[in-house]
Amino acid sequence: MSFSPDALTFNDAGLIPAIAQDAETGEVLMMAWMNADSIRQTLQTGRVTYWSRSRAQFWVKGETSGHLQELVELRFDCDSDCLLVLVRQTGPACHTGRRSCFYRAVRDGEVVEIAQPL
Repeated sequence: MSFSPDALTFNDAGLIPAIAQDAETGEVLMMAWMNADSIRQTLQTGRVTYWSRSRAQFWVKGETSGHLQELVELRFDCDSDCLLVLVRQTGPACHTGRRSCFYRAVRDGEVVEIAQPL
């Protein structure tokens, strides 16, 4: 069975959440949005392409920073309304310079930074 983004469930803005995960370590790196065209572009090029809501344009991860995401596998959940993008990450995934955007935790009711910039 061949895949088409048309089989996915997008929100009213035509977007679907995409969680990037390191394919080797399993570390959750970031969350961003994709639309049908960015999914197609990602599958065609092997370079993960998101949709930037603030700039209203495609955003090829690492295009300006060099912190590329190479697609290993694209997965979608049981409701077809969320993507899991397994990647090979070059450099930090977060714009703060950290490996992951999920560098803060709530511990004993307090916010704690659990990772420093690389």
